[in-house]
Amino acid sequence: MDLYFTGIIIAVSCFLIIGLFHPIVIKTEYYSGTRYWWMFLIAGIACVAAALFIENSIVSAVLGIFGASSLWSIKELFEQRERVRKGWFPMNPKRKNEY
Repeated sequence: MDLYFTGIIIAVSCFLIIGLFHPIVIKTEYYSGTRYWWMFLIAGIACVAAALFIENSIVSAVLGIFGASSLWSIKELFEQRERVRKGWFPMNPKRKNEY
């Protein structure tokens, strides 16, 4: 009986990538606000575009997941700013007040 681990590898990668982006968004907003949203855009577009040209299904899927997570992080970054504004997360006292 042959076992195929492609689905499990992609699922674990997806879980880890999404889990990685959660603190990245929080830290980015804390230290620099929403000013670097464009970096998530560039990384997202680059990874999604690269995934189109990769033949290996695992690498292509992981790049696609990373790219989609980067693009989704733009929305989350602005929502994080609102969560900070509501007092749900701490505001960085050293950063110029943009609230």
